Amino acid sequence: MPHALRRVLAAFALLLAALPVRAVDERDLLPVDQAFVLQARAESRERIVLTWTIAEGYYLYRHRMDALPQGGFVREDFALPPGTRKRDPFFGDVETYRGRVAGVLTGRASGDRVTLQVKYQGCADIGICYPPQRRTLEVRLPAADDPAAGEHGLAALGRSLGGSSAPLLGTAPDGQAQALPLPPEQAFRVEAIAGDGNTVLLRMTPARGYYLYRDKTSVRLEGAPGLHVALPPPAQLPRGTPYRDEHFGQVTVYFDQVEIALPVHREHPRAAEAQLVVGFQGCQDQGICYPPMTRTLALSLPAGTVTPVAPAAAPSAAGADTAAPAPAPTATAPDADAVAAGAPPSASPALPSAAPRGANLSLPLALLLALLGGLILNLMPCVLPVLSLKALSLVASGESTQRARRHALWYTAGVLVSFTALGALALALREAGIALGWGFQLQQPLVVAALGLLMFALGLSLSGVWHFGGAWTGLGQGLARRSGPLGDFFTGVLAVIVATPCTAPFMGAALAWAFTAPAAIALAVFVALGLGLALPFLLIGFVPALARLLPRPGAWMETLKQLLAFPLYLTAAWLLWVLARQRGADAVGLWLLAAVTLALAAWAYTHARMRAARWAGVLAVLALLAMLWPLRLIHALPRPTAAAAPATTAAGVVAFSEQRLADLRAAGRVVLVNVTADWCVTCKANEKAVFESAAFREALAAADAVYMVADWTDVDPAITAFLQRHKAVGVPLYVVYPRGGGEGVVLPTVLTPQRVRQALEAAAR
Repeated sequence: MPHALRRVLAAFALLLAALPVRAVDERDLLPVDQAFVLQARAESRERIVLTWTIAEGYYLYRHRMDALPQGGFVREDFALPPGTRKRDPFFGDVETYRGRVAGVLTGRASGDRVTLQVKYQGCADIGICYPPQRRTLEVRLPAADDPAAGEHGLAALGRSLGGSSAPLLGTAPDGQAQALPLPPEQAFRVEAIAGDGNTVLLRMTPARGYYLYRDKTSVRLEGAPGLHVALPPPAQLPRGTPYRDEHFGQVTVYFDQVEIALPVHREHPRAAEAQLVVGFQGCQDQGICYPPMTRTLALSLPAGTVTPVAPAAAPSAAGADTAAPAPAPTATAPDADAVAAGAPPSASPALPSAAPRGANLSLPLALLLALLGGLILNLMPCVLPVLSLKALSLVASGESTQRARRHALWYTAGVLVSFTALGALALALREAGIALGWGFQLQQPLVVAALGLLMFALGLSLSGVWHFGGAWTGLGQGLARRSGPLGDFFTGVLAVIVATPCTAPFMGAALAWAFTAPAAIALAVFVALGLGLALPFLLIGFVPALARLLPRPGAWMETLKQLLAFPLYLTAAWLLWVLARQRGADAVGLWLLAAVTLALAAWAYTHARMRAARWAGVLAVLALLAMLWPLRLIHALPRPTAAAAPATTAAGVVAFSEQRLADLRAAGRVVLVNVTADWCVTCKANEKAVFESAAFREALAAADAVYMVADWTDVDPAITAFLQRHKAVGVPLYVVYPRGGGEGVVLPTVLTPQRVRQALEAAAR
């Protein structure tokens, strides 16, 4: 029976791994002018009808629609029909339109043409919202003595006044048409020309009526090891045009062709074939703003002169410390505070970035910090239950020094293999743009639910409900007794799994450096981190004097074993709370159902082993299979649809948005940004010890500072982009922005009230 059950468990693990985790992709969206086709028609000189044809799967907000005449017409009213009422996660109680909607603008005409500024905003059902849209239209009014004006009127429309040669969509009755933006490839041409082997000329050409943001350009070289490119400092870039942009505020843009000389830093002089990856973002003047774009250009670089480069200099961006473009305006849901200010919800203003953690580390120092970080992980609350279980097994073994060393080595092997696999997965997903770094898997509710069930099952084992013996000894109660090699190995695997919600001191800098280094070197940092986690047990196994300091086995161990079940139950309860925050009460109910079926399977399995009852073995298998059903439903649950939190809460905490941060900094305020997550134990410890204290509130008041919180419990592209800009590999991240502008200061991962107070005082000077 144990052999059969092991097969079932293996199949269960494969089924969990096979469940798809789909991220919303902005490429699934229609262009905004195809999602919402706008037309206008003058039925008379006093009445203009604006019609939106809305694509299937899209909707418009009634309260975000308006039409303002700019000349030739005095507005009296703009009327829209009642929409469908809904509880919107971003705006609360709203009315929306689907399919088709017409608004009527009434007033008094003073000429034969009227210019309209039309505003609207909408979303797609897949969970992505467009930024607020603004279109300038010119409508020809019928003559005052036209007898057919009431019937036919004059349909003008949708012609942008920007003079673009964009393709046309939808012919209006008067022969005019609505202009669509150019495709990105036509709106923005990008070329790269290899120079003398140490220089690449980057040429970027926006079409007439379009512009590029200077500070949202980034470059990196791929496919040529030992060669790197970097943008010149902002002061050495070509001079642009100061521009008041409705998306990002006061910026510098390029309306005309621009050429940038990129220095090639070489570790060897040889010629090479490479690809230049260029990131950029631009807009149509008086029109839409495109999402960030990337072009990959082939380069044949001739031989050149060796020039050294710092490890962190390879990826570069103009005016920003990031190699990735700013987040797409169409890729995130609206931020209520930004929308209220009339700016696009997800627009990312040009903000100075804080110095990244680990930017100046060498490889030996990064490895040392990783080793220390892994060692301190043993003391973190999320690792403590497994640490206690392993300590019990060492106390109980009472074996020779040789066998104790074997236990320590197998445990270390499990830790190192797991850390290497986790590091490789994190690096691969980060390279693919799917995840950021440390702790990324806990943003998936299915992973949180499965990990909670694992903690619950281990607690039941220590409480005596079940015992998993045989070759799998080392899990549950078996950890308190003699464990074989496989048990020691999987105990190490378990230690790594439960360590991922924690970020210990020294880890942040080491991991930040690792994610900018080549893959082989980055994996070495993860191995050092694992070695630090396993170091206490290695020392106990290889230093007999340390092993002799452990207490002798006795009857007390059974009581301690049962007591250690309760930290595991608390860990499961904490993970259940995280799951509730991610997917609401329905997820909690489904998890409890899965936990009951898991407990039934554990009881039935133990009953089958002890009494050779075949029916109990069948019941155990059926219960495990039944547990898959609630897990599958948890995976399919949408995010809770509660109304978005207000920009400022009663406790004085400001919800994070890039636009709000830019506004506060422009107003000369000190801002402390706390990027946190409910599954991050280090974050919660800091919040309890520092941010919830009266001393912190006094320090905020003394510095006239604003406390801004970014909640990364669930996937949030805007917060991910903020973390990337600061080269952070996960949470927590604390950045203090000074009153006079300039770069923010990144605080340590583990905070003290004094350290935060000093940072606020320095920022207020």
